[in-house]
Order: sequence, then C-alpha cells, then structure tokens
Amino acid sequence: MKRFTAVTCAAMAALAFGPARAEFQIRNNDRVVFLGDSITEQRLYTTYVEAYAITRHPGWWLRFRNVGWGGDTSWLRQRAHPDEGQLFRAEGEDLANRVKDSVAKGLGRDVLPLKPTFVTVKFGMNDHSYQKFRPDIFRAYTNSQAEIASVLGKNGARVTFLTPQPIEERRPDPDHDDRNQSLRRFSDGLGEVARATGSGYVDQFAPFMKLMLDARASDPKAFIGGGDAVHPGPSGQLLMAWAVLRGLGATAPVSSAEIDAASKSVKAESCQVTGVTVEGATLKFDRRDGSLPMPIDARAEDALKRAPVLEELSRLMLTVKGLKPGTYEVLIDDQSVAMVDADVLAKGWNYSNNAGPITRQAREVLAGVFKKNDLYFNRWRDVQLHRFPGWANGTEVESRREAELRRLDEAIAAAEKRIEELNMPQTHRFTVRPAQP
Repeated sequence: MKRFTAVTCAAMAALAFGPARAEFQIRNNDRVVFLGDSITEQRLYTTYVEAYAITRHPGWWLRFRNVGWGGDTSWLRQRAHPDEGQLFRAEGEDLANRVKDSVAKGLGRDVLPLKPTFVTVKFGMNDHSYQKFRPDIFRAYTNSQAEIASVLGKNGARVTFLTPQPIEERRPDPDHDDRNQSLRRFSDGLGEVARATGSGYVDQFAPFMKLMLDARASDPKAFIGGGDAVHPGPSGQLLMAWAVLRGLGATAPVSSAEIDAASKSVKAESCQVTGVTVEGATLKFDRRDGSLPMPIDARAEDALKRAPVLEELSRLMLTVKGLKPGTYEVLIDDQSVAMVDADVLAKGWNYSNNAGPITRQAREVLAGVFKKNDLYFNRWRDVQLHRFPGWANGTEVESRREAELRRLDEAIAAAEKRIEELNMPQTHRFTVRPAQP
C-alpha cells in the first residue's frame, strides 16, 4: 500500500494544469481510426487513448480501429509504393498528382472502407528519413498531409494531425540531435498544414522533449520511454497518450465526493453516495461513480512519476472532513487500498490508480481493448490483406478467406460487447478507519 502524506498532496497541487482545453474532439457515435506508422502499429498510445474515451463516457457508442503500418509515411509508401526518388524531385502539378495517386490508393484500401468520422494522423518519423532536414522530403510531407486531410474531409471525417515524438538517444542534449531538429521543423510544418486545412493539431514533440530534458538534467543517461530510441515502450507511450489526450481536449474530472464525518453531510459530483455511517472514528459509505477512472497499464506506471497524467486526465476524488489528526486506512469492498493522512483526505485525495477493485475493473477494460485491437489487426493484416501466390489463388481460397473474416468480425463484435459490460460502474462499500499501529 502507498502512503500519501501532506507533502505528496502539496507536490501534486503545485503541478501546472495548463490552460483550459477545448471540448473533447472524440464525440458520441464516432468511428475513430488511428492512421500512422510502426509507433501507431504498436497499439499502445492508441489503446490508452481509446481506453480513456470509453471509460470516461460509458454511455457513448464508440468504435476504434488502428491501421498503423510499420515504415509508413504521409505519402503512404507501405500501402501505395510510389517511386520516392521521383516524388522528392517533383514540384508543382507533378508533385500534386503523385501525392494524390499515392494517398488515394492508401486511404482507399485501409481507411475509407471503415467509414471513419474522426481520424488521427501520425506520420513524420520515417518521413524525415532519420537525417538532417531536407526541403525536398519536407515538401512531399506537407503536400501529402494536406491531401490526406482533403480526402478524409470529403468523405465525412474530421482530422487531427499528431506530430511525432522525438528520438530518444542516450545523450544529455537530445534537442541538439540533427534528427530531432529535423522532426521539430516537420512538426512545425504540420501545424501550418493543420491551419490551412482546418484540421486539428496536437504537438506531442514539445512535451515529450521537455520531459526528456528534465530527466537528463539530473541523469544524463535517463531513458524515459522504454522500448528503443524510436519506438517507446508502455511508459513512453503513456506519456505520448497524455500529450495526445490533452491536445484532444480531454479533461481530468471523473467524479468527486465530499463527506463531513461529523454531520454525515455529502456533496457529490458525477457519483452517488449513500449509507453514510460513523461508528467511533470509523466512517463507512457506499459510492457509485458515473464512470471509471482512466485505466493505467501496469507496465507504464513509471510514466506517472514523470508527468501529471492522473492529475490532468483522471481525478477520482474523495474528500473527508472532520477527522481527527492521524493516518487512516481506506478500504474498498473490505480490501485495504491505501494509508492516507487526515489532512490529505480533508484537502481531497485522488485515488484514481489506487482504488483496489475499481482499479482492477478499469484494467480489465484496458485488457479487453488490447484483445479487441489485436483481433482487428489479425483480421486486417493477416486475413484481409494476405496475398497467396498466383498458383494458390482460386474460389476455394477466397471462400475460406470470407469465412474467416466473418468469424473474426463476430469475435471483434463479441469483444466490443464484453468491453461495454466490463465498463459499467458498480457500487462499492468504502471504509475509512484509523490505521492500526
């Protein structure tokens, strides 16, 4: 169990929450598609974003599909296979025609059949070709991103561009890396594309770089992302999801309950509190929240030490006033979850990732989302797009493919139904009692 002290609470309160954010860009009834390269294909930051959206809005109908492809670029080279030498040399109408052809092929196969209403587009890591800034590649990049926005917009989808995150080499000055300086210029150019096309724009390069520099200031060899320099592991991708969600207008409040132990009075927001009893110094009550807290991947908890993820995205609050000074044990459904000082409870305690059965339920939702996303990846890449050699093609092969696609579609639908069942909030019994010596 973690012990939460007044110092911990003060440190959290000192964190900057940043400016007020716009309305959440993901809406009820959205079909969301994540388009990108291998970092998107990892199905980490995208799954964390999806899990936030569905747990915060359990009454919404939402569907998410990930079509990330390793090695891909904004001109969709892994899907359309254009001649990049000619593409980079092209200008004017020649460039526009090459970009239109490549983007149309890639989106037409992998994105438009999904009938998306909202698409996040994350390219740049492969586009810049891991070298100093090249104007010819940059020209192809900005033209391709603008074409993606145009095609998706004409097909009824809202678009938000995501910048790449920086490359994380083990050096004290990652901001001086030629590749990161190039990525910064690509990210700035993407902002111009977003403004010109009326698209959304999320800069995750800057906050990730700041976290890297902050870490290197105390440890020149600090490595915040896990994974490798280009492909962050769960911790790094949770930091990416934090930046993306903030940029998408995600907000922190889950629910809050304030209880006065002396008068038994209750103030509640987005939750119901009933059955308040006080016996001696022990407080008990039932609480049912309107939604679950943001699920945190157990593999990614190191990210919580580096960025105010919970404070900015998941505030599940309990405030108890009128307690005598001292340390109190908090139990949920008779399970001890934390030791908390009375003054922390009086000011408000965020137990979003410290809630025993509630945290377990949220993580079950997250596990269900991972399973569903793996099913879709298998359906799309291993069955739908699998190409048999010419001698093996035939009606029997295609009929078996169609049968397998139907089976996987049924499995995906069942997984989504199970996620909805897991996502429904439950009533829990809380006990707040003096800690035993």
